[in-house]
Amino acid sequence: MNKLLTTMFAFAVACVTLSAQSQTLTGNAKDGSKKIAMCVGCHGIVGYQASFPEIHKVPMIAGQSATYIVSALTAYKGGDRKHPTMRAIADTLAPQDIVDLAAYYSQLGLKEGDAPPAALAKAPSKEVEALIARDAANACTKCHGANFNTPNDGTVPKLAGQYPDYLFVALKAYKADNHPMVGRANAIMGGQAKRYSVAELKVLASYISTLPGDVKTVPESLLHRSD
Repeated sequence: MNKLLTTMFAFAVACVTLSAQSQTLTGNAKDGSKKIAMCVGCHGIVGYQASFPEIHKVPMIAGQSATYIVSALTAYKGGDRKHPTMRAIADTLAPQDIVDLAAYYSQLGLKEGDAPPAALAKAPSKEVEALIARDAANACTKCHGANFNTPNDGTVPKLAGQYPDYLFVALKAYKADNHPMVGRANAIMGGQAKRYSVAELKVLASYISTLPGDVKTVPESLLHRSD
């Protein structure tokens, strides 16, 4: 038992150290553009669908915040997120690679003044409105923003316009934090997701996907244009 506790403690320290390293580094988008070979095969194809361990479209990451991308990749590398493919890729990345990739994807496909007007957001149905505000002190919009596109913290993702099946799978993963392949260990999101049934999470994911947002997929063929 002591050996197990020692191993767990060492792992936790390693994760904290990795996160701290990433936060003190400065990302370079130009350098990041040279490190995307393992990313574009999935994230550079519009509508690309993963089949293992669950079938869903891979998330759109162009236009996502750099701080969140760093946080997500660090979670995969540290084991807090269990998806086998993403863990394997993250394991090959040094902290500098992570911040460079984050810098690159955060500005990819974005133009100044390109943010979608909040006025275009679809009003939620009474059912969805009740789900979002189920616990006023911990409502989804407290962190992700009223339009789900203006997070209150860099480590919180933009969700508006994201693929509904990906959002659904991601939300379910927080309910299964100990699952060896799809679980996600995050105290805040775990607490939130577990307050909802699987059916309710699907309703939330479906609504959020209809909102105008920054995230998109830039096709791989466009990444190599000279203009």
